[in-house]
Amino acid sequence: MTKDVHDPETRSYNMSRIRGKDTKPEVKLRSLLHKAGFRFRIHDSRLPGKPDIVLPRYKSVIFVNGCFWHRHEGCRYCTTPATRKDFWDKKFSGTVERDRVKKQQLEETGWDVFIVWECELKHDAKTTVARLIEQIKKKL
Repeated sequence: MTKDVHDPETRSYNMSRIRGKDTKPEVKLRSLLHKAGFRFRIHDSRLPGKPDIVLPRYKSVIFVNGCFWHRHEGCRYCTTPATRKDFWDKKFSGTVERDRVKKQQLEETGWDVFIVWECELKHDAKTTVARLIEQIKKKL
């Protein structure tokens, strides 16, 4: 088992600084979509899961998922802390199940759901956004 590189107080502080909305990847995606001429709402609480970006004209929603929290399979950022393994396993499985249920609820009500991963925006945002726009427009 690998020891944490931070003491418990520092780790707790670091974890408390992680935001749930308006994250860097989310703001980056919104900026690129806006530059491409898309207009949208953000965090619409009337929809299941409060999607990060809602494109009403296209009846589409976009979730910007962090690789760590939402368990992006095969991604180098999808790590699991070595301490409190049971806690983390339960937390991650709950997040993944909640994501699945919210996606299903949205699709059942006619919304197209797109997932953009943090790592995709970190490494090649323009290509990711171009591919996303193409997929959204195909759904019209």
